[in-house]
Amino acid sequence: MASSLFVSLTISLLPILLFQAATGEAPAPAELPRSELAAIFRVMGDLLGDPTWAELHPRPCTDTPWPGLQCELAPDDSRRLRATRLHFGPDVSAPPCRPGARLAAPAILGLPHLRTLSLFGCFVGRPVELPPALFTNTSSLEQLVLKSNPGLTGRIPATLSNLRTSLQVLSLSQNGFRGEIPRELGGLAALQQLDLSYNNLTGQIPEEIGGMTRLTILDLSWNGIEGGVPGALGSMRMLQKADLSYNRFVGQVPPEIGSLKELVFLDLSHNGLAGPLPATLSGLSKLQYLLLQDNPIGTAVPAVVGSLRGLQVLGLSGCNLTGPIGPFFAALGGLMALSLDRNRLDGPIPASLGALPHLGQLNLSQNRLAGEIALPREFVARLGRRLDVRGNDELCVGRGLRASFLGAPPPCVAGGGGPGNVNGTSSALEDEGSGCRGYGVVGGLGGLLCHLVVLLMLVLDL
Repeated sequence: MASSLFVSLTISLLPILLFQAATGEAPAPAELPRSELAAIFRVMGDLLGDPTWAELHPRPCTDTPWPGLQCELAPDDSRRLRATRLHFGPDVSAPPCRPGARLAAPAILGLPHLRTLSLFGCFVGRPVELPPALFTNTSSLEQLVLKSNPGLTGRIPATLSNLRTSLQVLSLSQNGFRGEIPRELGGLAALQQLDLSYNNLTGQIPEEIGGMTRLTILDLSWNGIEGGVPGALGSMRMLQKADLSYNRFVGQVPPEIGSLKELVFLDLSHNGLAGPLPATLSGLSKLQYLLLQDNPIGTAVPAVVGSLRGLQVLGLSGCNLTGPIGPFFAALGGLMALSLDRNRLDGPIPASLGALPHLGQLNLSQNRLAGEIALPREFVARLGRRLDVRGNDELCVGRGLRASFLGAPPPCVAGGGGPGNVNGTSSALEDEGSGCRGYGVVGGLGGLLCHLVVLLMLVLDL
């Protein structure tokens, strides 16, 4: 932080240094106007727990700099500085915010050229609300980042819409905001990042949010937002990340989501969304992460995912999926992680999954899969514990695979393709790789015969 401040000040003061070198005269040092200096002292008095801060930093832009403050030369006056950035957080070597810290609008408004205001972990005690009067149409704010302030509560001010032409980043994550998302925020036409995650927001996403056509990051996760996912999101054609996880969304994924051609990350997990998924999702050619786990989708494995050739991570755990896994995963050559656990999938495990060159995590546990695990030995060995097939009672292991890699499913019956059992009772023999577990012979003679067969197979292998 200090080094960046030094570089910024050096660049800002370069015209003065050049003038001095050319004329041999030392111009008057650039100074912060008294009104802005007084405003900075008021802000520090409202926030910091050190009453001597003003004495230690009487000229916080020049002679006694503070790393949380950035100043720049006025473009029309080389003798005047402007306060353009205020940052409070654990990365700044300064006193922490005091227990009764407050954010007073008059002090902040006394810094008319402020472009960035960021407060990390300042409001942790008594509740503090974000004053609506803080945001006017004369403000220069481009970035407002208020993060990890559990005491910052109340509603998100609708007056933020006054920053429609300047605000580019609005991050209000990990605070105590409640109520609905103001529909007025849809007027922030210059906004590129919106993060309202980890709050107590409720209500529905307003349709007006589609007016943020320059948005690249949208994070509304970990709230209590209800209703459907609005089709208006399809208007955000520059969106690259959309995280709506851990809310209370219901209904279906709107087909308009397929219009987000730049989307790389889509997380709709832990909601109440139902299937089927729209076929328009096939248009998300740049999508790498699709997370839908813990939604009651209730269909077969969506075939549309087979057209998402750029997928690297696919999460479909706990989606009440039924039927076979399907062959279309073979087309996802870049897939690195696939989670299909906690569903009602049946049938065999497609051997084609073992041919995916980058797949490093495969979770098929807690389903109804059956038959021989026909995955290549090299694939099983490479994944190790990252391959999970537990909780599928009808799966069995063929010769050449060690059951310890797979949560110890039983060996397959020779020629039968299913778990070895006799009249529903498993044999006492479970020899990894032997392939002999019950041959339809009951009683002690059957057990003896099975041991002899195993011994013979071991001798032949030798």
